Amino acid sequence: MSKNLVIVESPTKAKTISKILGEDFVVVSSMGHIIDLPAKELGVDVENKFKPDYVVIPGRKKLLTQLKKDAKGKENIYVATDPDREGEAIGWQIKEKIFKTKNVYRVSFHEITPHAVSEAFKHAREFDHNMIEAQVGRRVLDRIVGYFLSPLLWKKIARGLSAGRVQSVALKLITERERLIQKFTAAEYWEISAELFKPKISGESNFLAKLQKSGDQKIEIKCKLDAENICNELQGKEFKVLEIKKTQKKRNPSAPFITSTMQQEAFNKYRYSASKTMLIAQQLYEGIDIGEDNPVGLITYMRTDSPNVAPEAIQEVREHIGRSFGKDFLPEKPNVFKVKKSAQEAHEAIRPSYMSRAPESLKDFLNHDQYRLYELIYNRFLACQMKPAEFLATSVDILADKYLFVANGSHLLFEGFLAAYNKDDENTEGQEDEDNEKEKAKNLIPPLEQGEILGLTKLEPSQHFTKPPARFSDSSLIKALEEEGIGRPSTYAPIIYTLILRDYVRRIKGYLNPTELGFKVCDMLVFYFPKIMDIQFTARLEEELDQIAEGQLSKEKVLDDFYAPFKVSLDFAQANIVKEVIQSDQVCDKCAKPMIVKWGRRGKFLSCSDFPTCKNSKSIGSGVKCPQENCGGELIERRSKRGFFYGCSNFPNCTFTSRTLPEDKE
Repeated sequence: MSKNLVIVESPTKAKTISKILGEDFVVVSSMGHIIDLPAKELGVDVENKFKPDYVVIPGRKKLLTQLKKDAKGKENIYVATDPDREGEAIGWQIKEKIFKTKNVYRVSFHEITPHAVSEAFKHAREFDHNMIEAQVGRRVLDRIVGYFLSPLLWKKIARGLSAGRVQSVALKLITERERLIQKFTAAEYWEISAELFKPKISGESNFLAKLQKSGDQKIEIKCKLDAENICNELQGKEFKVLEIKKTQKKRNPSAPFITSTMQQEAFNKYRYSASKTMLIAQQLYEGIDIGEDNPVGLITYMRTDSPNVAPEAIQEVREHIGRSFGKDFLPEKPNVFKVKKSAQEAHEAIRPSYMSRAPESLKDFLNHDQYRLYELIYNRFLACQMKPAEFLATSVDILADKYLFVANGSHLLFEGFLAAYNKDDENTEGQEDEDNEKEKAKNLIPPLEQGEILGLTKLEPSQHFTKPPARFSDSSLIKALEEEGIGRPSTYAPIIYTLILRDYVRRIKGYLNPTELGFKVCDMLVFYFPKIMDIQFTARLEEELDQIAEGQLSKEKVLDDFYAPFKVSLDFAQANIVKEVIQSDQVCDKCAKPMIVKWGRRGKFLSCSDFPTCKNSKSIGSGVKCPQENCGGELIERRSKRGFFYGCSNFPNCTFTSRTLPEDKE
């Protein structure tokens, strides 16, 4: 009979680890959290050092009973939950609730490989009290904010809404960006490009130069007439090479993935949402059946903010580079990447567990999404330990009368890390510098000499308009949150998921659009709780939670400092918030009282103002008639588990539905 019990979070992880540990260990799954704060109560004693009242989650009591049965007769119990603060806290709660009298040890590993798992069990340890305190502090903070603010939203706007310490600040970023877009007025401007060639060269030698200056002044062309006048002035003028500048440049590889950069790149390249990326990464981490005796964990732990890499993994990837690409691609010393102040440096970057398992070798065992993300992680890690790419950048100043044109070109001298991982192949958003590099690479400038007269093929004026700031995508929002110091690796995907679930934000063509409801919730919170919604305040609070984990601050002090001013704002809001009533132009067809606008789980609707005496309600029409012939109905916004859609008001007689609203209104 096995003497040891091992507890992990998921059945897949349990299966992978069980095969590694062998018959002396029974590995079971806790299915995530078993213990948490009560769902319908505050569960925090704010008068007694913010002591949390943890309870067994409803529906998990049978699992708890089973764990107790599994532990009978076992000499040792090992808690192998995830190697982060949440995993530490989950394990500690299980120990405290079930196994107080047992020998309970904590084991943690960042990759599920035979070596990493066996080493972790050789170095089983006590639970890290500071990590647990930090996680409890975060959980208590989030509960206090959510528990007290959500009812205020119900009172002001509608039942079923929620607020969150980090979630609401993310909503503020999205709504502020949308207001900038709404205020933006596009300005027209024109550019003039000259297509030039070197007369003495046979064959194709055409290249482009852009007009930059008139005399010593940077040129600004604001209308078509001005552009045409300049082009007319330049007719018949000589285009003379004034100066040639050649610069050798290096482009260094990026650091291996951390959670945020992985989520950003998976969106940029494949348009994966943050939640989808984390789900796929979890599968790769916990173990995939690749035709061997046991499932194999293919990547390291996917929730991390540290680019650090284990020395043995560095050695393995360097050997692989030497074999596959040659010594010319291998730097003399391993590349080292800067670690953020807030990063948990004990963690590793996201990397493949085995360099020997190239993506191509696993194609038959991974589904399409798993393969693409694994390939991204594998190649990024491979590239991070290769030499920089080297380019020769050429800039040519060309004078025509008083006008200065500049031609820029770039020539690849040494591929370096680009041989393994070329970001230019991606559908990257908001990367103007990289777009400029692509343009330069396409502009092949022939050998030129100072003073040389060039031939002109054509002058081409082009109209442009200034663009508003882009809406946030999953990628750019995560980047903004990370740069501001808001949230941590485990929170990015849930933040976006919750904003969409509450209908504060809708993802349209990959970008996050705040709804009318989102604006209302954000504005109310900013008015009554400016400190909670302050980005710098939220970032400082994140730093303090990190300091608890490092043993530099006490959980009680952080909670105390937060709660006192929060309570003042809370009391003011509770005394002053009144229900917002929005009148419509319609009357109730049952009692003739005015209809008012309300929000519910399925979005905005009309309700009788005499509710609950009169319970009449109806959907708000879109103003667009149903396109089905002889229907006569109107399209109405509806909501399902899959999101929002438009359906006919004559349902069930008419079953027309559409994900988008036709633009033509009658």
